[in-house]
Amino acid sequence: MPTRIDSNAAALLALRCPRCHQGKLFSYSALNLTKFAEMPAQCPVCGQSFEPEPGFYFGSMYITFAFNVATIFLVGVPLYYFFGNPDTWVYIVTVTIVTLVFTPVILRYSRAMMLYWFGGAHYDPKWQQGRVIPS
Repeated sequence: MPTRIDSNAAALLALRCPRCHQGKLFSYSALNLTKFAEMPAQCPVCGQSFEPEPGFYFGSMYITFAFNVATIFLVGVPLYYFFGNPDTWVYIVTVTIVTLVFTPVILRYSRAMMLYWFGGAHYDPKWQQGRVIPS
């Protein structure tokens, strides 16, 4: 059995279940480019549903947008200052490549943040004892 993570932030960064902090949110590695977005229907450890309602993860598009805006700034600003404001095509190509490389990671963290913030599940260290108190 995986070790329990007590911190919500650490469990989110480790992409673990929001209720038990043990079960993995994704079925495959982020390096598996054909299945990096596949999630089990529920937590393999505690049974918490990973899709609270149909279409739940459409909202994660806004979080993905925020990540992509941050990517534009994190790539564009160093290009401007360290490479002397190169041509526009350099910005476009560089930002596109960085965004494509980080797409699996951005999608995973966008979904995890959506589930943690709006999924309705909260960490309960006592879920194993069957003393889960409904919220």
